[in-house]
Amino acid sequence: MFTQSKFTSSIDYMKILITGSTGHLGEALVRTLSPQGHEIVAIDIQPSSFTTHVGNIANATFVQRCMEGVDIVLHTATLHKPHVDTHSRQEFIDTNITGTLQLLEAATANKVRAFIFTSTTSVFGDALIPPPGQPAAWITEDVTPQPKNIYGVTKTAAEDLCQLFHRNQKLPVLILRTSRFFPEQDDNKGMRDAFADDNLKALEYLYRRVDVEDVVSAHIAAMHKAPEIGFGKYIISATTPFTTADLPVLREHAPQIIKQIYPEATNIFAQHNWQFLPKIDRVYVNEKARRELHWQPQHDFGSLLQKLKQGQSIKSKLADMIGAKGYHSESFSEGPYPVNH
Repeated sequence: MFTQSKFTSSIDYMKILITGSTGHLGEALVRTLSPQGHEIVAIDIQPSSFTTHVGNIANATFVQRCMEGVDIVLHTATLHKPHVDTHSRQEFIDTNITGTLQLLEAATANKVRAFIFTSTTSVFGDALIPPPGQPAAWITEDVTPQPKNIYGVTKTAAEDLCQLFHRNQKLPVLILRTSRFFPEQDDNKGMRDAFADDNLKALEYLYRRVDVEDVVSAHIAAMHKAPEIGFGKYIISATTPFTTADLPVLREHAPQIIKQIYPEATNIFAQHNWQFLPKIDRVYVNEKARRELHWQPQHDFGSLLQKLKQGQSIKSKLADMIGAKGYHSESFSEGPYPVNH
């Protein structure tokens, strides 16, 4: 089991329901919270050594049974973007909307202390790519979502359900919009062909990626702050080194800004035969989460450069232990999953 003292809290141990426990984040949460002595109810539609209850979150009877005596809900289960071309829109609605509704209903009935919903930066959709000639987009919680596929639509709707239950049932709910933390290869064939996988992932820590270890610490911070805050939405991504003044140049000549901030990056990249992204079109900003949740992410582009200098993996120990899970049992000729939206 994985445990770190920085995740330990002085508050009483609790009964914690974790959905999606067979997935990347669900397993990471079980690995982290279980050794701390919390009673874990870990549910997923697929069995695993980190899942205690196998079932469908859209099933009200199953959810009510699992929710008995629960203090905290960490709701990570979802159909993801890689499922868009392999699952129907109805399946997305059943899992991402109806499943969330059943959990909210049961959480309210059982008077849980906090409900943490794992959402995604994919809800921003078309807002992430500015028109030609415009600076890179500065993505904060103030940006209005413009979902562009059924994944984004259902996650946005589930966020609205969470807000409704806070407003009408007074359920403490925090929404964490996580950026990329999966270890699988990029879904864009052009990017896979142009960059070594670790090269691309390291660069994403500048603007659109987060280590699963930091996602776990964000969820733990959120479950402790939710009763005090009541309701909130937070972007969970690595801390960017960029400012709004950098946005025009990032959109056209990203290496110029990166090399100014990290002069040693040129030599480190050369030693690994890596290259820089020519352009960056958006930057995720985690300032609100750091300020309001007192969240302290440990992994960013600067820390990865130091790992590279020392010959270490860019992944955290937790990310390395969990590894790649994949999203499908079958393989596809065009990549790790058939999504190019």
